[in-house]
Amino acid sequence: MPMLIRKLNSTQADFAEQLKTLLAYEAEDDTRIENAVTEILVDVKKRGDAAVLEYTQRFDRVPAHSMAQLELPASELKAAFDGLSTEQRTALEAAAARVRSYHEKQKQDSWQYTEADGTVLGQKITPLDRVGIYVPGGKAAYPSSVLMNAMPAKVAGVQEIIMVVPTPDGVKNPLVLAAAHIAGVTRVFTIGGAQAVGALAYGTATVPPVDKIVGPGNAYVAAAKRRVFGLVGIDMIAGPSEILIICDAHTNPDWIAMDLFSQAEHDEMAQAILLCPDVAFIEAVEASIAKQLPTMPRAETIRTSLADRGALIQVRDLDEACEIANNIAAEHLEISTQNATELAAKIRHAGAMFLGPYSSESLGDYCAGPNHVLPTMRTARFSSPLGVYDFQKRSSIIHVSPAGAQTLGKVAATLAYGEGLQAHAQSAEWRLKN
Repeated sequence: MPMLIRKLNSTQADFAEQLKTLLAYEAEDDTRIENAVTEILVDVKKRGDAAVLEYTQRFDRVPAHSMAQLELPASELKAAFDGLSTEQRTALEAAAARVRSYHEKQKQDSWQYTEADGTVLGQKITPLDRVGIYVPGGKAAYPSSVLMNAMPAKVAGVQEIIMVVPTPDGVKNPLVLAAAHIAGVTRVFTIGGAQAVGALAYGTATVPPVDKIVGPGNAYVAAAKRRVFGLVGIDMIAGPSEILIICDAHTNPDWIAMDLFSQAEHDEMAQAILLCPDVAFIEAVEASIAKQLPTMPRAETIRTSLADRGALIQVRDLDEACEIANNIAAEHLEISTQNATELAAKIRHAGAMFLGPYSSESLGDYCAGPNHVLPTMRTARFSSPLGVYDFQKRSSIIHVSPAGAQTLGKVAATLAYGEGLQAHAQSAEWRLKN
């Protein structure tokens, strides 16, 4: 019988190397993808709507004859919302309300202060004018991604939110459209892939150019976002989904196995890891994996993910588990222990932390409130979840008083002469009183 998931022990002499190998992931460096994306972006920049329409017809098999047919009217979004079952509508509204409430607490305000000589310094916070959100389509539909990308932008004060979502064979998901209605998306285009990223970045006669593009996509979308960065902002280049669980053996092993499944079912490259000091509990989780896996609709995806990139790791104690967790810097970190809050204080690097046995990662994906767009591939060491701050920008305010110019002018001139920049120095000196 093939191995379902590898087991490691932190006391092994080569554990550090084994862990490094387990975590190793190189984003797909496919020259074919890069070349195709470059060609598509150049074409969209040159031919605009015509190119986007052709690629949509070719890749998504959508028989549209004009870009106008690829834009959904607000009435269609409202109709999708009205057509939901009561249960779906209630769930979507509840999730939206929680996401909005959480992100409202992130909103930053402008500030300033006045120095003794009357000089005023400060910072002005302003929202981006227009953003684009990419919502994946095809294999699955993600109404939760609509909420997580659009709601923070709305809270930030962004005036225009342009959503793109591929609809292969013209199939539209009503939950996705309903989510766009609830979130207040301005315009929706049924386009996807690199051509959609290009349309958002460069603008076409129909699709307006945006200031920033957010949202996950496939390898072509990721490559396109990487190439247009600089012309527009982007949120991040996301890798496969990850979950890391620290457990003290007091949680039901069936719960832990299913939590590992919850990320492994995303795709074969997703990563699910358990850190636990109790060998008997690790064996119980392993047995639960074997028991529950055959019942899962996406069993083969989970099986491949766990076998290739998953692990059950026995650690010396929970303190060591925290050290390893900081090294891994996982997208999702569950601390399923009796002293979860105490352990959380020791964590420096994680996209999102789920504390206690009842805080399943899936709640964060849909309705807890915090954003589910999170840093992957150890980038939690230096980056953060998507939030309102990603849709606001800061401008410095410098209002120097006549008295302040006398003090600052001398300092600036001295430093400017030291750098050999005479015009800088004299610009400051001309404002000094003789």
